[in-house]
Amino acid sequence: MTVPVESVGAVVAPTARALFDDRLRRYRDVTIAGLLSYVPRREPATHLYDLVPDYPTRPGKGLRPALCIATCRAFGGRVEQVLLSAIAIECFHNAFLVHDDVEDGSEHRRGRPTMHAAEGVPIAVNVGDALNVLSIRPLMDNLAAIGPRLTWLVFAEIEHMVRQSVEGQAIELGWVRDNVVDLEIEEYLRMTLKKTCWYTCMHPVRIGAIVATKGRIDPARFDRFAYFMGAAFQIQDDLLNLRGVEKVYGKEILGDLWEGKRTVMLLHLLKALRGADRDRLVTFLRLPRRERHGEDVEWVRDQMERHGSFDFAAAVAHGLATAARAEFDVAYAGATGTDDLEMLQTLVTYMIEREV
Repeated sequence: MTVPVESVGAVVAPTARALFDDRLRRYRDVTIAGLLSYVPRREPATHLYDLVPDYPTRPGKGLRPALCIATCRAFGGRVEQVLLSAIAIECFHNAFLVHDDVEDGSEHRRGRPTMHAAEGVPIAVNVGDALNVLSIRPLMDNLAAIGPRLTWLVFAEIEHMVRQSVEGQAIELGWVRDNVVDLEIEEYLRMTLKKTCWYTCMHPVRIGAIVATKGRIDPARFDRFAYFMGAAFQIQDDLLNLRGVEKVYGKEILGDLWEGKRTVMLLHLLKALRGADRDRLVTFLRLPRRERHGEDVEWVRDQMERHGSFDFAAAVAHGLATAARAEFDVAYAGATGTDDLEMLQTLVTYMIEREV
């Protein structure tokens, strides 16, 4: 795949950004409130149900439910028609986060210790499992909200979303475990399609449109737009991990280097380095996280700066965002919800300008 690298060249007007921030917050708030209503108030509390709300209530963007709800409203649907589906998506998202942190050995998430760092790996894994289980009930409750036919269509979307996500995670974990160092950008993008794009952007907008149109729309029309946007989001997230400010970004700065995660910047650096420097990088990547040292992590980051790896990744993200903007009118042709359409358009630029 050839990725365009021209700049997006769009400036978000203050009024558009204010609308975007307000909608994002409102859609997140209503989703989290709904999610919390599904958490049982019974034993075991201390080691399970008291912990389930931890990740969902930490400061977060709420992009996935916002995409789902805004797309539904853009096509004439109502919040209450799609809310249960948005809640299920957010449940799955937080389950993924808990399990990802365990798999990656991450120490911080959204400004606080990760679940496994605070509670231990066994309890954290079980809480992640509980979030997965709790996501099933709102999907079942869709029967009364949108009827059996749409409920089944949404369930099929969710099944595909989860399967793609775990396959993408397996690919990424395998690269780290086997110390794969000869990857191309196209391989990274295919992994990102599976791990990030389907569940961050593609299925949320597909589900929103399916619910709003009662299944009359072809959800595949959103795939190119949402893929480009999701990939841009992931690359920007990777950049923030290495260049952001932890108290703003909310995650463990340089965590991707400690974990040996394959990012666009790392792939670029592996091709840029030669001789002893490349051997040093490959050796560093071969080590498990607990055997890596801070000075080596800083050295890798400095090499990325020196060899233009950050600029290269930013150009790829901008190119993907440009491609998403070009696909927007195709994806949302026929939509009439003006405010939500404006929010969704603003979201593309936000993906690569955000600092959190």
